[in-house]
Amino acid sequence: MARLTGADAEILVDKFRSAFQNKNYAFFERGDYNLNIVGVRNDSASADTFDDNINIFYKIDGDWVVDCYPATTEPGTRILQRPIVKGGTAILIPGQYRSTYKIDIHGGKRKYKAVCQRSGDVKIWRDDNRDRTPDYEGDIHEGRYGINIHRQWGPDDREYTGGVSAGCQVFQSSVDFYEFMETCDIAAGMYSNSFTYTLIDERDLV
Repeated sequence: MARLTGADAEILVDKFRSAFQNKNYAFFERGDYNLNIVGVRNDSASADTFDDNINIFYKIDGDWVVDCYPATTEPGTRILQRPIVKGGTAILIPGQYRSTYKIDIHGGKRKYKAVCQRSGDVKIWRDDNRDRTPDYEGDIHEGRYGINIHRQWGPDDREYTGGVSAGCQVFQSSVDFYEFMETCDIAAGMYSNSFTYTLIDERDLV
């Protein structure tokens, strides 16, 4: 995890705020721990590594803090090649999903707290050609697909995504993930258990 404060945080906040304004997205600035949770999808069009980022922008004592975490915003290559859902593997479409997420229990046999899609719909594409490359096009599906924000189960230095995601937004490091959850817990205690997740493309920041 990289944490930015002071002038470095302000520079990055200005950059993201401008990108949000260009898309008419909300950028939360009032009060401490009013979280902006933002995924940035790398322009590489590759899904085999954790080459994206999940960032949190928020204030502590009125000053901006930015936490940046390596992650993947795409399904892993194993799931792209072997979809677990009829119609193809889900790929989250960039957008702002207002008040769509909450802290809840994620997982089947291995259950743990994560930030889960529970309170609203998201938009996805379905990739069913079973190659290793995510397809960012096709019919748009809207609904509740369990596109959660969670950790992967391998070692923190795991390089390749494999089967870690079937469309979820997945942290590379468990240490990073639990730091993220601590921040979300504080925010939920101060406001409510409701979060907005915004996914943008790397090119949106140019």
